[in-house]
Amino acid sequence: MTLTTYGTKIDLREIPPRCHHSLVLNTYRLLQVGQSMELIHDQDPSAVYDQLQEHDAGGFFWNCMETAPSVWRGRVVRLEQRSNPAPALPHHPDALHGADA
Repeated sequence: MTLTTYGTKIDLREIPPRCHHSLVLNTYRLLQVGQSMELIHDQDPSAVYDQLQEHDAGGFFWNCMETAPSVWRGRVVRLEQRSNPAPALPHHPDALHGADA
């Protein structure tokens, strides 16, 4: 049996919108096979899903855990490690400091 690691949680509600995609993609790139990250958002995350598909189609599992009018929670599990992953995107300097958008 393989255990999935639940250690990475990103609450996008607390991050400036301009930083969402780079933060999610860079975090995803650090995941090992079988590890996951939990995403929390206050809106439909389809743009984040589309970006993950663009960079690593078929390399992850997307599980919607909660959909409510004010919150969306989902889990992304890394299924395989690609030999040529997409390059990292630069983080916006405000991404981890909670600066207003």
